[in-house]
Amino acid sequence: MPNSGPAQQPGQRTPGAPAQGVRRSGSFAPSNAAIGGQDMERAGDIVRTITDVFSSRVVGQENLRQTLLAALAAGGHVLLESVPGLAKTTAASALASAITGSFSRIQCTPDLMPNDIIGTQIFNYGSGTFTTQLGPVHANVVLLDEINRSSAKTQSAMLEAMQERQTSIGGEIHKLPEPFMVLATQNPIEEEGTYVLPEAQMDRFLMKDVLTYPRPAEEHEILDRSTSGSLSAPKQPAGSVTLDDIRFLQQMVDRVYVDAAVKRYIIDLVFTTRGSGPRPVPNLPQSVRVGASPRGSLALMRVGQAHALLNGRDYVTPDDVRAMRYGVLRHRLVLTFDALASGIKPEQIIDAVFHAVPMP
Repeated sequence: MPNSGPAQQPGQRTPGAPAQGVRRSGSFAPSNAAIGGQDMERAGDIVRTITDVFSSRVVGQENLRQTLLAALAAGGHVLLESVPGLAKTTAASALASAITGSFSRIQCTPDLMPNDIIGTQIFNYGSGTFTTQLGPVHANVVLLDEINRSSAKTQSAMLEAMQERQTSIGGEIHKLPEPFMVLATQNPIEEEGTYVLPEAQMDRFLMKDVLTYPRPAEEHEILDRSTSGSLSAPKQPAGSVTLDDIRFLQQMVDRVYVDAAVKRYIIDLVFTTRGSGPRPVPNLPQSVRVGASPRGSLALMRVGQAHALLNGRDYVTPDDVRAMRYGVLRHRLVLTFDALASGIKPEQIIDAVFHAVPMP
């Protein structure tokens, strides 16, 4: 996937180009290539295939596509929030259709019980023994539709699955398949019969994306696809990638080089959200009650590595950290009542933090 920037950065290469070669000092690149040229080319082919499948099913939503791709490559979970009808479920199923793995969709309701998700034990009267029936969470891609409609008990059952990649049924541990990704959706305008996600579970999501309305041209294309019958499914399948391809992509993200200066930049950003840092934002404690946790630092670095790989680089730059800052941090900041009453958005605070911290 080509770099979306207007000019190529020093030391940057395009997908498929040889990884070896002389690189300019100070470009945050390692002295030796972190990822070989063939591996980078294979990663680029995987990304292009998933992109083609997504574009054949979803109109527009470029930010959503980048969020899902980065989270998939980083091995994290995504929380999607928007008003109804903005293709949250369609995007999740489109991503799942690009992968030749298992897919489960769970419609969350107030009466949904933990056993309905993780599974249960069934007694066999003939043999007098219990057999384990695994729940729908045991899949490679799991869509939790309207997660805030499920009860606190059911939400807590997802914590172990999302964090530990396992479930406990009848005292036995059952590992979840690899790769494993949870895509959860929630509707912010409906409050009846909903349960606010606790901060502990919000922090388990690598990213949170807030979808916006499509542009007029994109909505026109939606109508055109509807009349042609290609809105629900494309006429020709765009292809798919294997589970081994996804594991390979995640292994390549692990190998993306992160310079010490970039790590220091991430630390300064996170500490600034907590009211300290090299250049504290004035009056920030009046708006932010709790800043980002160390999991936020890990998420910024991990997503930065994924973003660099998706753009054909084997090293992270400060621009990679900035590129998806909203998705990583917007759900990790707990705003004060005064900030909520004043209509201050988390994105405003994130911009203030990134403006205050100097780039290396």
